[in-house]
Amino acid sequence: MFYTIDILGTIAFAISGVLVAIHKKMDLFGILIIAFVTAVGGGTLRDLLIGNTPVGWMQDITFTYVILASAIFAILFRSKINYLRTSLFLFDTIGIGLYTLIGIEKGINAGLHPIICIALGTMTASFGGVIRDILCNEIPVIFRKEIYATACILGGITYFLLSKSPIENNIVFIIAGVVVIVTRILAVKFKIALPTIYKE
Repeated sequence: MFYTIDILGTIAFAISGVLVAIHKKMDLFGILIIAFVTAVGGGTLRDLLIGNTPVGWMQDITFTYVILASAIFAILFRSKINYLRTSLFLFDTIGIGLYTLIGIEKGINAGLHPIICIALGTMTASFGGVIRDILCNEIPVIFRKEIYATACILGGITYFLLSKSPIENNIVFIIAGVVVIVTRILAVKFKIALPTIYKE
């Protein structure tokens, strides 16, 4: 199940990277690089922090093939993807929901404290997008007032609270992922944001 989630998260983030790169009018090489770093950036940081080396995507060539296939698909059908901003938001939101779960699972397998597991899940979900935005000369979404990392944290908390219940573990992960996705969607739809601190 978690391998499938990892693949789905990789697809979602790779496509979101392609959409940003196309919007920035990058060439084919630039598009592929942005797709790749968006898909594996967070997972690479996570694996380095927990000492899992070589990092996951280096040990399984399937992830490279999936990223390339997703990028080619998004490029070929870019004219069919209406409402570019909406599509980017959707794939990015699905990606953070799936990757939050993967990071939490990796933390649990490493025997880490639940708080650290939630942090790993948040990093896994967020930092590919951070790298993508920095390379595309954008302020990363995670550093803006939009609810992003907060959604990942809420999903992580939900997982550990429900894990104490008799609910089957696979169902708990699905619920936690849905919490991340729904929180992000509702926050954007209703313009719910964290307060900012700035001088007039």
